[in-house]
Amino acid sequence: MREAFNDWEPSNASGQALLHHTNVIIAEYRAQGYVLTLRQLYYQFVARDLIPNTERSYKNLGELVKKGRMAGSIDWSAIVDRGRSAEMWPQWNDPADLITGAAASYRLDRWAGQERYVEVWVEKDALASVVEPACDALHVRWLACRGYSSATAMYDGAERFKLASDDGKWNLLIYLGDHDPSGMDMSRDVADRLDEMQATDVEVHRIALNMDQVDQYDPPPNPTKFTDSRQASYVARFGRESWELDALEPAVMDSLIRDRIEEVLDRQAYEKVVEQEDLDKELISRFTNEMMTERGMVE
Repeated sequence: MREAFNDWEPSNASGQALLHHTNVIIAEYRAQGYVLTLRQLYYQFVARDLIPNTERSYKNLGELVKKGRMAGSIDWSAIVDRGRSAEMWPQWNDPADLITGAAASYRLDRWAGQERYVEVWVEKDALASVVEPACDALHVRWLACRGYSSATAMYDGAERFKLASDDGKWNLLIYLGDHDPSGMDMSRDVADRLDEMQATDVEVHRIALNMDQVDQYDPPPNPTKFTDSRQASYVARFGRESWELDALEPAVMDSLIRDRIEEVLDRQAYEKVVEQEDLDKELISRFTNEMMTERGMVE
């Protein structure tokens, strides 16, 4: 299959420009530590006035990216598809590798001494790669809802919040979603369903995508879908345009998440846990080195 694309290149100047700009945008975001989805790449083209915001443009870009990857003109690892990844159980080279890995992954609950319990939920699985770094850096649980959240995910979330409440904590759920009829309704739906499940003391704070961010960052608009049953009430409030969360710069989303978490984080208590974690890791490292040396696993 690869051989059929070995000699492929865009047949006209327009296609060559698309391929060039694709690699430029990919390089820019890789320098910031991000891997884009195809949808995010598309919105970067639209925001830079390189292509019109139409379904045909999106399909054309997708076809060019597919051929470019097959031909080796675009790095396969440069674009992520979060919804279609293969999973595998962990494995190690030898016992020493397992012990070393376990020591490196040792973590304490850095929110154990906090007055708050925080989670971050995002509407789309495709944006998990944007949400994950900010949440992992601050040890906050995150969830990709994939649209309206399932009953199981809502139940599990409600149970986590209720456990935190029983521990005397105040709950904050940070939510990110599209600014369209369904996307706006989803944050309302989350709050209502948590309340139905008796997780009644959860503040649901929608930090994106909101109209103030639309005004500030001017993401490319889309026409509101007339097939959406919530279209009429949405148009009455916001007009006939809607906006996807994907169109917001990843760095902006990252900053919004980190800033909101930091607002409720007791940084001094957090750093005390980190200090204890580091001391524990040193102890584990010394113990494992001594054990492996005794058993001849290292020289």
